[in-house]
Amino acid sequence: MQNTLRKVFGFRQFRPNQESVVRAILEKRDVLAVMPTGGGKSLCYQLPAVLLPGTCMVISPLIALMKDQVDGARSNGIRAAFLNSSQSSDERDEVMHNLLSNSLDLLYVAPERFILSHFRETLSRVQLSMAVIDEAHCISEWGHDFRPDYLSLSDLVTLFPHTPVAAFTATATHRVQQDILDRLALRNPLIVRASFDRPNLIYDVCFKDNADAQMVALLKSNPGKAGIIYRTSRKSVSDTAAMLQAKGFRALPYHAGLSDTERKRNQEAFIRDEADVIVATIAFGMGIDKSNIRFVIHADLPKSIENYYQETGRAGRDGEPAECTLLFTQGDIPKLRFFIDSMVDETERARALGALSKVITFASSSVCRRKTLLDYFGESYSRQNCGSCDICLGTRELVDCTLQAQMVLSAMVRTEERFGAIHIVDIVTGSQNKKILDFGHDHLKTYGVGKGHDKKYWRRLIDELLAQQVIKKSEGLYPTLFLLPKAGRILKHEERIDMVRVLDKKKGQPHPIESDAPYDSQLFELLRSLRKQLADEQGIPPYVVFSDRTLHDMAAHLPRTAEAMLAVSGVGEIKLERYGRQFLRLIDRYGSDHSNQKS
Repeated sequence: MQNTLRKVFGFRQFRPNQESVVRAILEKRDVLAVMPTGGGKSLCYQLPAVLLPGTCMVISPLIALMKDQVDGARSNGIRAAFLNSSQSSDERDEVMHNLLSNSLDLLYVAPERFILSHFRETLSRVQLSMAVIDEAHCISEWGHDFRPDYLSLSDLVTLFPHTPVAAFTATATHRVQQDILDRLALRNPLIVRASFDRPNLIYDVCFKDNADAQMVALLKSNPGKAGIIYRTSRKSVSDTAAMLQAKGFRALPYHAGLSDTERKRNQEAFIRDEADVIVATIAFGMGIDKSNIRFVIHADLPKSIENYYQETGRAGRDGEPAECTLLFTQGDIPKLRFFIDSMVDETERARALGALSKVITFASSSVCRRKTLLDYFGESYSRQNCGSCDICLGTRELVDCTLQAQMVLSAMVRTEERFGAIHIVDIVTGSQNKKILDFGHDHLKTYGVGKGHDKKYWRRLIDELLAQQVIKKSEGLYPTLFLLPKAGRILKHEERIDMVRVLDKKKGQPHPIESDAPYDSQLFELLRSLRKQLADEQGIPPYVVFSDRTLHDMAAHLPRTAEAMLAVSGVGEIKLERYGRQFLRLIDRYGSDHSNQKS
């Protein structure tokens, strides 16, 4: 087991929980593993697949991801293939031939294929080493991504009574975890529930003011780095991608409204480092296995904490630091409510409303983001300060804004609670727009009383009043604001209201996770260029050759021999044989050039 870990995968030791899962599978025991993205789930079944006789069947819903997974496995010398609707009949026939001749260690299939009776009949003639269910939360109606096709996977234990079944997911509450166990009827399984903490991710929630300008600023602070921007609608995805392209960024759209060809082309460009940014619809099933994503931006509110966790989890899969930014304003809530209210099924609608409520609480609160996320998944966070979220990194103070709140509430009372947030802000800031003048609101006592603050301040204050349940928005596309009981107590000076002010946000510094050693950034860029060249020659994504973390390790330690290269994390014997000579030659040349310059 240790030899395979080192020789095939290039690692000296297991990550947390990996060894216990691998041992259980090798002992032919069922497993349910809830492990975060980046926790190394694929190694947990790929390593036993190398050691055990027969073929490991991996059932995954992400057809777009299968080719990358197979490329990654093959780059380590594993005999791997996939079987799905994207292939020609000749390609599928070749895979079936290899399967029946026992020439595959790994076979990835979609759940839709597992349902087919002729495919099940074929499986009965094959020696299966194990059956793996990826994204196992899809079998639970309580999960955030339920898929009816997954229900057929409950047949696995009866169809293959002597074959271990291993289920993996990165996002499952305790309720979803129990539902997975019940539906799959796993036999005396090893249950692993790893920590949901991703310490290399930096969480930041910003007040959404001018989303385009904020996104541009974030991209400028991450020049040349790979990132994902999530938007709610297809139109906003297209508009955002076009805006970024016009400003010179290598950005591409990705949503279900694009043709299959364009969507695939854009995804390939992103995966192969030919585009830096992909703009995608929130919760769309992106098959992204790219390990070097350095930032994720939610420019709109996600639908659930599970969606947010899974989508931010696509950043920093290589363990290197990555930033996760959520742009939030209460004004985004009615858009999501409109979609939820249109749901016909009452149970589904209630569930969606509950999920949205938890996201709003997460974005509105002044509690450590990491603690809030972990609490949601039933995990306690013991540290007082995580050192890597906006709450813990920012020096904050509570400011008494009772007087300003009274101005807003008074404006609402004097306009009979018939208007929305924008109009109320226009009143207190003394706007002379047509709507204000037509209604005669320029003659109100509260007109212009808030000129000392800009409109952004007043929008933040209204968001705070909504979050603290002083006021509420009506339903519908054009929501108006109305007062709740707490508002009366504030107007009567019986209660005060405070708002958090960020004084000094030292974003991203200090950070608890850093590269193992300081590395030569100039050499790292040269190694990146070589990686891209080799990847293009083979038609595979660059991170399949080596991860950023592996290149950082090379740039830190400058290995000059094959033995030294094998000591680099992520370099196994197959990759040394395949790529080692080119990388050693580059490092040797770089080292010689620099030593000559010094002399």
